[in-house]
Amino acid sequence: MAQVICFGLLVADCVTATVDTLPERGTLAIVDRVELHVGGCAANTAIALAKLGLSAGIIGGVGADGLGDFVLGAVAGAGVDVRGVKRFANVPTAATTVCVHSDAERTFLHVPGANARFVASDADWSVIDGAGVFHIAGAQLMGALERENGIAAVAEEAKRRGMTVTLDTVMNPESLGWQALAPALPFVDWMLPSEPEAATLTGETDLSRQAEAFRTAGAKNVAIKRGAAGCAVFPDSGAPFTVPPLSVAALDTLGAGDAWVAGFLLGLVRGLPAPETARFANAVGAFAVTGYGATTMIRTEAETLAFLNRMI
Repeated sequence: MAQVICFGLLVADCVTATVDTLPERGTLAIVDRVELHVGGCAANTAIALAKLGLSAGIIGGVGADGLGDFVLGAVAGAGVDVRGVKRFANVPTAATTVCVHSDAERTFLHVPGANARFVASDADWSVIDGAGVFHIAGAQLMGALERENGIAAVAEEAKRRGMTVTLDTVMNPESLGWQALAPALPFVDWMLPSEPEAATLTGETDLSRQAEAFRTAGAKNVAIKRGAAGCAVFPDSGAPFTVPPLSVAALDTLGAGDAWVAGFLLGLVRGLPAPETARFANAVGAFAVTGYGATTMIRTEAETLAFLNRMI
């Protein structure tokens, strides 16, 4: 039985490193490596949860193509329940070319594919198997879902079924943004955006004002991922607080936010206090950036706790 259901993006990532400048048009440049990985907020988080030791399932869509075979095989191979993944004929699996720069930052070229076709009625609720947490991940790249007010529809249905609802966002210049997100927030227990995403969605640059905007619109609690600056947490009960980052040598920040979210969700499942949950999330995110790929470096809960205890 899945403890957490992740709803949202499944993507094939072609990770290319190291890319600091593109070659001139019509020419060739040599890079260090090109690797195919599973990506997408929902897939990354679900795999990270499974690696940490929780049982996870996923709801989303892929194409009936070779990349879809790869993504489904890799997600299932990580121990995630993929019964909720719908395969779309004549629609490609979402894919991203990820250019990793020498400072570990990334630049993306993305094909939305099947993610952009998925709508609320495609969700198979029979696969939730009594899960306690329903995590919505990256709906800003699910165009059809946004247009039909589907983010709110799935959040409301998950809440109706008694689950804790969490929501992470993703950057997309073509997203409907706040217009599509706001109706879902009354059903969200934990809003989990990155700082740049929060700024884009709310129009606020101050962390407190970002959190206030989400909570005024209905979200119960807010935790904002700040990358190399750690995180800021604005709980429903108690004072806001920040947690500093853990110092590691970063190779690739791809998926670090999704790893952080997986650590945070583990804390929710375990019933940990918010500060302990945030510290553990920081540790999972720190592990993630020490290798290439979104989930390659995720370790078990016990290994992550041992790492955290060494670092604090």
